[in-house]
Amino acid sequence: MASLKDRIKGDLTEAMRARDDVRKGALRMVLSAIGTAEVAGESAKELSEEETITVLTREVKRRREAAEAFRSGGRTDSAEREDAEAAIIEEYLPAQLSEQELAELVDAAVTEVGAESPRDMGKVMKALQPKVAGRAEGRVVADAVKARLAS
Repeated sequence: MASLKDRIKGDLTEAMRARDDVRKGALRMVLSAIGTAEVAGESAKELSEEETITVLTREVKRRREAAEAFRSGGRTDSAEREDAEAAIIEEYLPAQLSEQELAELVDAAVTEVGAESPRDMGKVMKALQPKVAGRAEGRVVADAVKARLAS
């Protein structure tokens, strides 16, 4: 099975052939971010699938934030391009968790660590993060944990 990075490279080639500039630009930036992550740190190494998903998630978040900034600045054309790029990158991420699935994972994590109050949020997040990586935005997970611990 081809790695996620190889799939993105193949799709970049297809986008170049199809002259799809938005897709081509988005995939080039993603590959650049993956390459940067691979050479960051003490030794250069190929990223695992989980690490690649983390990079992709970060890139989607950057696009969403940029789109918001463009919208608030009245530049809807740039915002739409950022949203389009985010949608392209999201195609490579695992399916996002539904609210119900996230709630079940939060309940399981709270039970697992024996959390009783909002002070235990760090423990719950630590247990939960590997289970939701790439499938839910960090802020959404934190909000769900806060709500569960407050009740």
